[in-house]
Amino acid sequence: GTSSNQRPKRPLTGYFRFVMDNRLAFREKNPEASNTELIKKLAGAWKELPASQKQVYEEARKTEWKRYGEQMAAYKAQLTPAQAAALKEERRRQLARRRSIRAKRELNLLGKPKRARSGFNIFLSENFQESEGNSPVAKLKKLFDTWQKMSASQKQPYLQLAQDDKVRYENEMKSWEAKMIELGRQDLVRSKKQRLKKKPAETAKKTETAKASSGGKKAKLKKSEE
Repeated sequence: GTSSNQRPKRPLTGYFRFVMDNRLAFREKNPEASNTELIKKLAGAWKELPASQKQVYEEARKTEWKRYGEQMAAYKAQLTPAQAAALKEERRRQLARRRSIRAKRELNLLGKPKRARSGFNIFLSENFQESEGNSPVAKLKKLFDTWQKMSASQKQPYLQLAQDDKVRYENEMKSWEAKMIELGRQDLVRSKKQRLKKKPAETAKKTETAKASSGGKKAKLKKSEE
C-alpha cells in the first residue's frame, strides 16, 4: 500500500504490463535489436496474443484501478486546499499536453503538409552544422546574431526561398484541406481568418478597406484612427 501522504501511482495498462513482463525474454532472443525494434516486436506479440491471455492482463489492471481509486481518495482527503488546487492544475496541464501530442500524431498520419519556413529558418538549417558553438543553444545564438547583422541583399536569397516555400505550403494545404472535407474532417480546415493571415499584406489591405466600406461602427472607428 501507499502511505496516505504519498501520491499513488497510476496502474499500468494491460499492454504495458505485458511489455514489462516480456521485455527481458525478448531482449535475450533479439540481442541485436535496437530499443525501437524491440518495442515493435513486443507490440506485434501483444496484438497476436489470444484474447484469453489479454483478458488476464486487463483483469489485473481493473483490480489495481479499483485500489488506485481508493488510494487516490485517501490521498486527496488529506491535502490542503492549495495542494488540491495545484494537483488539479497539474492534471489539467497533463491532459492538455496529451491532447496536443495526440492531435499532432493524427495530423502526421493524415499527411498534413509541413509548415512554410521563414527565411531565418532556412538560413539556420543551411548553416547549423558548420556554426561555431559548443551547444545547440550557443550555435543558435551565434547564427541569430549573424542573421541580425546581415544586409538586405545578403538575406534576399533566403527570403526568396521562404516566399517559394509559402507558395508550396498554400498549394499543398489547399489540396489537403479539400481531401479532409471529403473525409468529413472539416474540423481540420483553417478558418477564413487564418487563411488571410497567410496572404501577402496587399490582400490584407484590400480586406481592410472592404471591411471599412461595409459601413457601421467599424468604418467610424477606422476614421477616428486615421
